[in-house]
Amino acid sequence: MNVTSDEHQCFLKKALMSNAAFSGISGLTILFGNHWLVKLLGLQEKVSLSVLGVGLIVYAILLALNARRPEVKISDAWVAVVLDAVWVAGSYVLIFVIPFSVAGKWIVALVAELVLLFAVLQWVGIRKIRKSEQPARV
Repeated sequence: MNVTSDEHQCFLKKALMSNAAFSGISGLTILFGNHWLVKLLGLQEKVSLSVLGVGLIVYAILLALNARRPEVKISDAWVAVVLDAVWVAGSYVLIFVIPFSVAGKWIVALVAELVLLFAVLQWVGIRKIRKSEQPARV
């Protein structure tokens, strides 16, 4: 691996770790503030978001493990890009299907936009690595 490839690995690792940090913080917030968050989103009190919180924490751990490898596993990074894209699409569907409060709709949309940013940054990192691995054209 040359210096350019190391820099690209570093870029992707930072994108993955940022996503992991955001996902972990979000998961913990959901777990410890479940009742408060359900109320803020305008959902019925019997709703629990605990499964979502645990899922986000597991996702954060997997992202961090990949980012801490000596070399990022590109296939796992692609999975993160795809899962983030699915999250974004699903979030916008939910905004129109679930009767969130106005604040709830804004929160869901804001989180979706942040997740989209992570997906784009990870995609750019993958693309940079792939380009640096291609032989130079003469």
